[in-house]
Amino acid sequence: MDTGKLALLLIFGPALAAVVGGIFIKALKIWKGTSPEQSQQLQAEEAKLMQEIYQGLSRMQERVEALETILLGRERNEGDK
Repeated sequence: MDTGKLALLLIFGPALAAVVGGIFIKALKIWKGTSPEQSQQLQAEEAKLMQEIYQGLSRMQERVEALETILLGRERNEGDK
């Protein structure tokens, strides 16, 4: 995979995952239909899920940055030869 495609994937991948996750949650809410008491419980679960998604995306971003550093280092080493 060339670096241009990788860069696009790294830039837009996490945002796309967050959008798809949000759409999935909203679709699930519409499909299930909830009572007021269930709504509070679902809001708490949704908040927890969104926190987990955010934490996962943060970890993914850290890994992506590490991979970018590795790839750029390799390119520099190949350019020096």
